[in-house]
Amino acid sequence: QVQLVESGGGLVQAGGSLRLSCAASGRTFRNYAMGWFRQAPGKEREFVASISWSGGTTYYADSVKGRLTITRDNAKNTVYLQMNSLRPEDTAVYYCAGAKGIAASTRLYEYVYWGQGTQVTVSS
Repeated sequence: QVQLVESGGGLVQAGGSLRLSCAASGRTFRNYAMGWFRQAPGKEREFVASISWSGGTTYYADSVKGRLTITRDNAKNTVYLQMNSLRPEDTAVYYCAGAKGIAASTRLYEYVYWGQGTQVTVSS
């Protein structure tokens, strides 16, 4: 009933920037919180950022705070992840996800809708 489609990934040099987008359909977008997660080869999926349904509350992983920013535009049914000062360790597949409720969360189990992922590769 919900489809999430990420875009905007690619190859960038260390210190560069990318802007990821996630377009939602099939459910009223503003009814649930959204998050970004990432998964590097051989590693567990990890929390990156989340935003409440209204956009009034955000959470960030310590490793990305100050460099990555999550925003949402409910009128466009889209959530964004602005990625600045990228590092090679940011290399991963990035997934957007919809939570089961309206509150922003850092917990993987709170998310029930997932996109297909978009690859971000940061070269040295």
